[in-house]
This record gives sequence, C-alpha cells and structure tokens, in this order.
Amino acid sequence: MALKRSRQREMIKSFLMGRKDHPTADVIYSNLKQQDPNLSLGTVYRNLTLLSDMGEILRLRVGDGVDHFDADTSEHYHFVCTECGSVIDLDMDSIDSIMETAGERFDGRIRGHILFLWHLSRLHQGCYGVLVF
Repeated sequence: MALKRSRQREMIKSFLMGRKDHPTADVIYSNLKQQDPNLSLGTVYRNLTLLSDMGEILRLRVGDGVDHFDADTSEHYHFVCTECGSVIDLDMDSIDSIMETAGERFDGRIRGHILFLWHLSRLHQGCYGVLVF
C-alpha cells in the first residue's frame, strides 16, 4: 500500500534536509509552527516516527533523553556535546573494521557499533563529548 503524500511530512523532511544540527522534535515544531500555525506537536512526532520507520531520516538517541533527527541516512558518525547537547556530523573514515576485530573475540553476530569518545571541546572548555554512530 502506497503512503499518501502529506504536506506536513514534506515540510518536516525539507526542514531537516536544510539542517546540519540534528534538531529535536520540539525545535522542528517551533520552527515550522511559524510557517504553518495549524501544525501540532503531535503531527510532528507522528511524522518523524513514520519517516524514521521508513528509513527516510535517522532518529538519533544520544543519551540526553530526547531524540534528534538527521536527514542524512548514509553511514556516518556524530559528535555529541554533553555540555550544550549539540549533535554534529563527524567527518572521519569508517571504522567498520572494529566489528570484524570484535567478531574474532565474540561467538555471535555483531549487528552494529557505538563508540564513545570523551573530548575537551575548544568551543566549550570543560565540555565532554560522546561519539555515536
């Protein structure tokens, strides 16, 4: 069954495609509410869930209690600032070889990985970060 086109869903996806800061549903809602006063927070949440379930966007759970969203669905890494909560793309080569190395010491199937890196940010002195995939 084909999914019916939705103006709100297209608006949300378009908004995400123009962003690199991986906003939360609340940030998306606050920005899009200015364009469409009839837009509800529930509509934003439902469409974000649908888009992520369909694989059209990424839902990032980075440990801060809220979901962040990314229109870039390619395999890439993110840096998470635990001081200010920002989530940004981290431009680096793939470390998928870590799964092969770990697989040599594990009797089972490894399906993915998350790597935590603690970092002293130049932007936020004293700030620590977490790298997630």
